Amino acid sequence: MSRVGKQAVAIPQGVEVALQAESISVKGALGALNLTLNPLVKVESADNKLSFTPVNDSRDASAMSGTMRQLVNNMVNGVSKGFEKKLNLIGVGYKAAAQGNKLNLAVGYSHPVNFDMPEGITVVTPTPTEIVIKGADRQRVGQIASEVRAVRPPEPYKGKGIRYADEKVVIKETKKK
Repeated sequence: MSRVGKQAVAIPQGVEVALQAESISVKGALGALNLTLNPLVKVESADNKLSFTPVNDSRDASAMSGTMRQLVNNMVNGVSKGFEKKLNLIGVGYKAAAQGNKLNLAVGYSHPVNFDMPEGITVVTPTPTEIVIKGADRQRVGQIASEVRAVRPPEPYKGKGIRYADEKVVIKETKKK
């Protein structure tokens, strides 16, 4: 059985978990999330803890028990604490501005690039060269951050572009005569 799948998910105060036959829904201060359960995994709730056990001894069932446990754990953390991704803009004249649920980027193109944030995702720009994307769904926060980064990924010679706050860009050496 998966090592991750053996651990129970603790449900903190203020988070409601509803188990249905084929899905699980989690509600908290930051929103509500739903997940379709895999038939290879059995979910049990007891004294504010969720446990995940494989239905049979197959390798797929063992792997899915760990996967389902981590997905539900991310949902519980998301509706209680939330997730965020930080991006930095490196380059002369590169700037970002958040207006409501829109993100406007000026990153060296002849036109500004505009992003509409989906429902449940908020964007903040503490400084013109920083972007913070927040939300309850870890997968959606990461996907939106990836799409913003793809507008102008860091280039290898000067390092200009949009990068994650914790990303290290290896600068290549230029060609010598």
